[in-house]
Amino acid sequence: MSKATRTDTRSPPPHVADRHGVIRVHGARENNLKDVSIEIPKRRLTVFTGVSGSGKSSLVFNTIAAESQRLINETYSTFVQGFMPALARPEVDVLDGLTTAIIVDQQRMGSDPRSTVGTATDANAMLRILFSRLGQPHIGSPGAFAFNVASVRASGAITVERGAGKTVKQTFSRTGGMCVRCEGRGTVSDIDLTQLYDDSKSIAEGAFTIPGWKSDSWWTVRLYAESGFLDPDKPIRRFTKKEMEDFLHREPTKVKVEGVNLTYEGLIPKIQKSFLSKDKESMQPHIRAFVERAVTFTVCPGCDGTRLSEAARSSKIEGIGIADACAMQISDLADWVRGLDEPSVGPLLATLRHTLDSFTGIGLGYLSLDRPSGTLSGGEAQRVKMIRHLGSSLTDVTYVFDEPTTGLHPHDIQRMNDLLLRLRDKGNTVLVVEHKPETIAIADHVVDLGPGAGTAGGTVCFEGTVEGLRTGDTITGRHFDDRAALKKTVRKPTGALEIRGATTHNLRGVDVDIPLGVLTVVTGVAGSGKSSLVHGSIPAGEGVVSVDQSAIRGSRRSNPATYTGLLDPIRKAFAKANGVKPALFSANSEGACPNCNGAGVIYTDLAMMAGVATPCDECEGKRFQASVLDHRLGGRDISEVLAMSVNDAGEFFGDGEARTPAAHRVLGRLADVGLGYLTLGQPLTTLSGGERQRLKLATHMAADGGVYILDEPTTGLHLADVEQLLGLLDRLVDSGKSVIVIEHHQAVMAHADWIIDLGPGAGHDGGRIVFEGTPANLAAARSTLTGEHLADYIGA
Repeated sequence: MSKATRTDTRSPPPHVADRHGVIRVHGARENNLKDVSIEIPKRRLTVFTGVSGSGKSSLVFNTIAAESQRLINETYSTFVQGFMPALARPEVDVLDGLTTAIIVDQQRMGSDPRSTVGTATDANAMLRILFSRLGQPHIGSPGAFAFNVASVRASGAITVERGAGKTVKQTFSRTGGMCVRCEGRGTVSDIDLTQLYDDSKSIAEGAFTIPGWKSDSWWTVRLYAESGFLDPDKPIRRFTKKEMEDFLHREPTKVKVEGVNLTYEGLIPKIQKSFLSKDKESMQPHIRAFVERAVTFTVCPGCDGTRLSEAARSSKIEGIGIADACAMQISDLADWVRGLDEPSVGPLLATLRHTLDSFTGIGLGYLSLDRPSGTLSGGEAQRVKMIRHLGSSLTDVTYVFDEPTTGLHPHDIQRMNDLLLRLRDKGNTVLVVEHKPETIAIADHVVDLGPGAGTAGGTVCFEGTVEGLRTGDTITGRHFDDRAALKKTVRKPTGALEIRGATTHNLRGVDVDIPLGVLTVVTGVAGSGKSSLVHGSIPAGEGVVSVDQSAIRGSRRSNPATYTGLLDPIRKAFAKANGVKPALFSANSEGACPNCNGAGVIYTDLAMMAGVATPCDECEGKRFQASVLDHRLGGRDISEVLAMSVNDAGEFFGDGEARTPAAHRVLGRLADVGLGYLTLGQPLTTLSGGERQRLKLATHMAADGGVYILDEPTTGLHLADVEQLLGLLDRLVDSGKSVIVIEHHQAVMAHADWIIDLGPGAGHDGGRIVFEGTPANLAAARSTLTGEHLADYIGA
C-alpha cells in the first residue's frame, strides 16, 4: 500500500482554540481598584506586588477568583445552589478567559475544638479505615475510631407505612470512638467558683464578683435573692446541700419576681451560656480577663487527651494504636506506614503514604495529626490546604495563593518556590500575591499595583518581567534590592528574663536569658520551637503585651474607629460640643438611621442568588439619623469625620475647636504602624491581612507593658514598609520597652541587638538553642541555617 506524500511544508495556522492564552480583566472597580484593565498570561506564574492595601487582593481574590467561583456555582441547579454560599458578581466590566480557580488563602482553619490537622486533610479518615481492617482486637467499622462519632444504642417500635402497615420492634446501635467524658475535645473545663462569688458574704451583701452583676441588678442578683430557693441573707458558705445544689446547678425553672415572670437557673449553667458560649476575641478586655481567670482547661482524665474511647485506644497494629499514630510527628508516621505490608489494603496505604509524604515535602513534617487546626499559624494553615492539590492530575486550572511564604524561614522559601513552579509546569495558571523578593524573582510575569495604599492605590503601576520591575520607577522596583545593614553598635541590656527548663511542645529543657531593654529577635526554621519558647514561657499578663497572629474578628459594622476605641473620645467630644448624649453618635445605638439600622445599606436576600446591597435612601449611606448630622464639631458632622483618613483626622483632632487629645493619641499610633491612609469608618471586613495585623499592633501599643512580644510583624508588609516597622521597633525600645520579636525576615534579624536561634531542625529535630549573640556574630559564624542566610543577605 502506498502512502500519500505531503508536499505542503508550511506550518498549519494556529487552531482557534489556542487564541485564549490570557485572562483579560477590563474595568475592575472592586474596593479601591480604579478601572483596572490588564491581561494575565495563562499557564505562567504571575506575581502581584504592591504596598499593603494597594488592591492586590481586591484584584486577584475579590475579582478574578470570585468571578470564577461564581460562574462555576451557576452551572449547578438552583436546588443545589440553595445549599451553597451566594456570591455577588464583582464590580468589573469584562472578565474573559477564566478557568476554574482553586483558592489557597491564609484564612485560619476552623477553630472547632474537634477539628485537627488529621481531620482537615482526610489523613484521619484513611487511618480509621486502616485500623478498622487491620487493628486487633477488631472493634468495628471506621466510625469506632472517630472521636467525632458518639456511640448510640436505641430500641423501640416503629410503624412501617406500607400496604396495611405493621408495627415492628427495631433495635439500633452504632459504635463510635468518642470519649464520653470530654465528648471528643481532649480537654475538660473547670469553673473556679472563687472567681464567681465571695462565700463569706450573703447575696444581699453583694457576694457576686462577676463583672456587671451589681447588687441592685434585678435581672441577676435580685432574681437569685427573691427566687424562693435561697436565703439571701445567709452567707453562701452556710448554704445547705439543697440550697447549694439549687444555687449552682438547678435546671431552668419559671419563677415570679415582683409580679414579673422570669427564668431561674443555677449559676454554673448561667455563666456557661452568658460568657463561655461567646468568642473571647469579641469580649471587652475586663470580661475576657474574668473568663481567663474563672475558667481552667485541663487534659481529660478519661482519655488522657487523646479524645478517643477506651475501646478505640485498645485496638492496635503492630503495637501502635490510632491515638499513638496521630500523636506521632508526621515524618515518623510516614516511616511507620511505609513499613506496613498488607496487600489487602494496598491502595489505601499508597494514598496514605502520598498524603503523609506531602506534609514532609511542603515543610510540615514536624506537625502531628492530633494538632488542633485552630492552633496553626496563617502560613501553616495555607500549606495544609495545599496538600490536597500537590498530587492532583488536574491541569489548566488557576491556582491562587495569598503570600505562600508567610511563616517560612529563608531556608524553606526555596522549597515553596519549587512547589509553585511544579504547579505551573503541569500546565496551570498560578497567581501569587507576594512581598518576598525571593518569590517575586521566579515570576514569569509581574503586576505591580499602587502607587500607594487605600485611596492612593488601586492602579497598575507596572506589568512585565522581573528585570523590567527592577529597572522600573515604582515603589516595589526601587526597594526590590534593599538590604538592611547590621548596626554599628548594639544596645546594652538592662536586665534579663530568665527561662529555665522550658519543655512546651518540642522544647528540650531549654535554659535561656532573654535580655531586657533591647530588641531581641527569636528565629529558626518553621517548627523549631520559637512560639513554644516565647508564648509558652512568657505568659501575657502583668507587664507583658503579646501581639500574636490570631485573627481579628469583626462584622461589617466594625471599623478601625470602633476596634481601637477611638470612637469613644470622638463621641464624647461631639456630645460635649453639642450638649447631647454620646450615644447619639453611634450608628449601632441611638443615632442609627431607623431605615437601615445604622448599616448604611439595605440588604435584600435573593435565596440561592447573591443578595443585593443598595445604599439606604433615607440616610444616603451615612448610617445616622438626619437630626444627628445637624450636630457638628469643628465644622464637621460625625459621618464626615468617619470618612476622614487617619492622617487627616490626626490634624483635625490635633488642634483648633476639635482638639481631642485622647483621639489624637490613638490616631498617632495608627499612623506609626503605617495605617495613615485608612478611613476611620472603613469596615474591618475590607482590610487586608497585613492591615489587620498592624491595626492589632496599634491597639496593643496603648497597653501599659514593659515587655512587648510581636509574632512575625512583617507578615503582609511590603518591602518599603519594613523600614518603617524597624523605625517603630526602635522607638519602642528607645522609650524604655523591651521588644521580643519572633521573625524570619532577614532585615529584622540584621537590625536586632540580640538573636536567639532555635533548631537545628523542626519538630523533634528542633527545640534547642543553637545560637545566642549579636547578628554580626551569627553571620560571621555561619554555624546555623539562619546564620548562612543572614550572611548571604548582608553580603558577608
